[in-house]
Amino acid sequence: MHSNIIDKNAQPFPSSMPLDNAAKIYPAARGRRSPSLFRLSMELTENIDKEVLSRALDRTLKRMPSFSQHLKRGFFWYRLEHNTELPLIFDEIRNPCVYFNEKANKGFQFRVSCYKNRIAVDFFHVITDGTGGMSFLKTLVAEYISLKYDIVVPRGNGILDCTETPQRSEYEDSFLKYAKPMSVSRLEPSAYHIRGTREQYGVIHITTGIMPLDEISAKAKEYGATINELLTAVLILSIYNIQQKEGLPFRKNQPVKVSIPINLRKHFPSHTLRNFTTYANLGINPALGSFTIEEIIAVIRHGLALETNKKMLTAKFSTNVAAEKNILIKMAPLFIKDPVLKLYYIMNGDRYNSSTLSNLGLVRLPEEMERYVERVSFMLGAGMNPVFCACVSFGNKLCLNIARTIAEPLVERQFFTLFSAMGIHIQLESNGR
Repeated sequence: MHSNIIDKNAQPFPSSMPLDNAAKIYPAARGRRSPSLFRLSMELTENIDKEVLSRALDRTLKRMPSFSQHLKRGFFWYRLEHNTELPLIFDEIRNPCVYFNEKANKGFQFRVSCYKNRIAVDFFHVITDGTGGMSFLKTLVAEYISLKYDIVVPRGNGILDCTETPQRSEYEDSFLKYAKPMSVSRLEPSAYHIRGTREQYGVIHITTGIMPLDEISAKAKEYGATINELLTAVLILSIYNIQQKEGLPFRKNQPVKVSIPINLRKHFPSHTLRNFTTYANLGINPALGSFTIEEIIAVIRHGLALETNKKMLTAKFSTNVAAEKNILIKMAPLFIKDPVLKLYYIMNGDRYNSSTLSNLGLVRLPEEMERYVERVSFMLGAGMNPVFCACVSFGNKLCLNIARTIAEPLVERQFFTLFSAMGIHIQLESNGR
């Protein structure tokens, strides 16, 4: 992600900066049941030394100051102000990605915790996306291992050198940089949504499936698909099966769609550690009849080919940038923007998808670091939908987390049963009570 080349035009990190284009909706949309958080974690070979982790965190934040931020209200927009304190390191909590008290967290927009051999970071989406968050976690763990075991961990591939100066390109708003005077309609059919018994606030059920990466890769090749296409297709088929079993006449023909995050850094030159992601809602229309897994994969493949076309990507985020620059929106005071944006999020946030599947792909670490790491994990926090999925691979393990805020384990039963029927070996874990 980063070349580790010092920018000759490096400037002092600003004391205050505006939110990036994607982040602007999150402060207004955030609530206890929809905190807009995600978690990244690594499990090491030995229990974590909290004092060493604190030192590693201090060094990491000095190198990556865009994470060291207070969220402040302005008259027109929220803004980020640099936070010079050192965040606390919390003991692990039972339910990750739950709303955290900013005052207790010293105003930071992320929360570091450790439990036994696990280092975890919960991020509020206002400061970063999955790619930026993974760079932060990799750098933090690299610093920890360097300090704990007195070794030199090579930098690169998202692991930043903490002796270097922060680069302006790392905290730029790449949406503004690449936006053009073009737009595309945001309208699309509303999606089917899973129903269930809503859990009380703070309760998130997490089912983790650990699958051999080589088995998943081989199965994807059998279908002529990528791993992400296969995972998405199985998730869509799982939700479709739930929909048809439910059998309600007014719901059984609603589109079943999954939101797939698209990392824009793969399409535009950018080293930003802030948000630079867009989304594609892809799926099937049951009104057309039943679908095989092969047909769903084809829909996903062709849909992604269209959605990841550079012109389409540019048009999608340029539409959002144009809205931000609209004079009426720009000049409206925040006390008006806040309720309007919150209402917009409630009405449209997850309206067009049945669930989300975010895949950060294969995490590569230098050999000097890899031997101390056993597992990498990624999970999404609660949104308007009751079920949300995230996965990441490390070594020969694909770790997929299905989180839900309803009591019934509908999706995970279908999802892992389908993969088991394909001959994939699955190790299941749960935080269930």
